Amino acid sequence: MATIKDIAEKAGVSIATVSRVLNYDASLSVSDDTKKRIFEIAEALSYKKRPSKKSPSARIGILLWYTEKEELNDLYYMSIRLGIEQRCEQQGIQVVNFYNSIESMKQEDLQGIIAVGKFSVTQVNELSKMAEHLVFVDSNPDEDVYDAVVIDFEKATRMVLEHFIQSGHTNIGYIGGREEYKDYSAEIEEIREKTFKSYLNEANLLDESNVYIGHFTVVDGYRLMKQAIEEKGDALPTAFFAANDLIAIGALRALNEEKIDVPNRVSLIGVNDISVSKYVFPPLSTVKVHTEVMGETAVDTILERIAGRQIAKKIFITTKLVIRKT
Repeated sequence: MATIKDIAEKAGVSIATVSRVLNYDASLSVSDDTKKRIFEIAEALSYKKRPSKKSPSARIGILLWYTEKEELNDLYYMSIRLGIEQRCEQQGIQVVNFYNSIESMKQEDLQGIIAVGKFSVTQVNELSKMAEHLVFVDSNPDEDVYDAVVIDFEKATRMVLEHFIQSGHTNIGYIGGREEYKDYSAEIEEIREKTFKSYLNEANLLDESNVYIGHFTVVDGYRLMKQAIEEKGDALPTAFFAANDLIAIGALRALNEEKIDVPNRVSLIGVNDISVSKYVFPPLSTVKVHTEVMGETAVDTILERIAGRQIAKKIFITTKLVIRKT
């Protein structure tokens, strides 16, 4: 595993700066460019480098549903993007990035589009008119028509809950977020929250008051865990499932501030295993999502389409529970 020192050397900043950035220290004043450089280096150092291959050049667009600013606050999507870019470099493919801007793609001559994130029916229809070949990553708008590379978050949620129950936990909490499409056409169904409730309900362990919902950010993870500590007192759940690592990192900070022992008093598991998860204290237990493989697979999939494949594919990338110190 790359160390904080390795990241600092490549980023040209101090070890202390890297540590504070990776721990989302709100009191640190550094530019977004510096943060982005540190996060991208941390992600890149976690990848296994593969040799480049020579192949006919193509030109594809990556559409990110997040802005660059939003991407800094959700490294899950940054990591997918880096996986796409590295695979394109290996394959000799020219790639152009578009952040939350379908309109700006209309002037481009693209052989295909990899759309990363979640898109409404209207947005999908727009994209289908702009390029012959489309691959969606992290969403699946129409599996009979479009290729999609996705994660089975229902299975990942069950994996976490099974681990908690087998470890003897019966008072289990959830901290999650909800999202809506960027055109504000609808709220997006949150599979992790839905599965958490249905699974624990079937096990007669669901307490709706243990469910806290905000946004998928460090700030809301911190805020909602503080709220849970204040509301629950001694009845605070002994285990929390955080819907992503950023929420978990914020929740962990709140628990540390309140001097609540992790994991002896409260166990905490996140989702994604972004590079930052290894560097927080204590190191975060999480569900490993192979984001770089999602990106690589999207590129391979669109190349198959360009080569003539006509049957749509829905590809699930496996996950794995990684138990560290929380």
